[in-house]
Amino acid sequence: MTGDIITKMELGQMRWRLRLGVIVFVIGFLSPLLIPLVTASELSTKWKAVISGCLAVGIPELFSIAAIAIMGKSGFNYIKERFFGFLKKYGPADKVSRTRYRIGLFMFLLPIFFGWLAPYFPNTVPGYETHRFLVNLIGDMMFVSSLFVLGGDFWDKVRALFVYGATAKFPEFSST
Repeated sequence: MTGDIITKMELGQMRWRLRLGVIVFVIGFLSPLLIPLVTASELSTKWKAVISGCLAVGIPELFSIAAIAIMGKSGFNYIKERFFGFLKKYGPADKVSRTRYRIGLFMFLLPIFFGWLAPYFPNTVPGYETHRFLVNLIGDMMFVSSLFVLGGDFWDKVRALFVYGATAKFPEFSST
């Protein structure tokens, strides 16, 4: 009887720690969204820069470490398994068709070229100056979604860029 109570109490404490850890992690992840409030404040430029820098770089990492400490090893492993299980289930396929790969490459390269050339030719796209944020947001969403359209093999190609000993293996071309 007491063994069941202890198990239920431990389970309740684990759920509480897991929920609190997730909340702390999400708050830290969303902390850069406070930067516009800091820049709109009447603080000195020096303090605005320091606080904005902390919100962008230091606080998310600090909150992540605190969340892991709150959740504990078992809670962190549980969240990690759930997250990677979700990516495995809904993430990009390993192999994709040639047509899907070409569409993905177009979706991948278009925002890159547009972001590179737009500052040099701002008047070529009608309404770009007035709707710059929306256009850039659409480009970013297209870029991120292209990574899912391109599939898992493309991720391996990108990863190979950062591995010193990786080499490219090209398929044999056939005349058919």
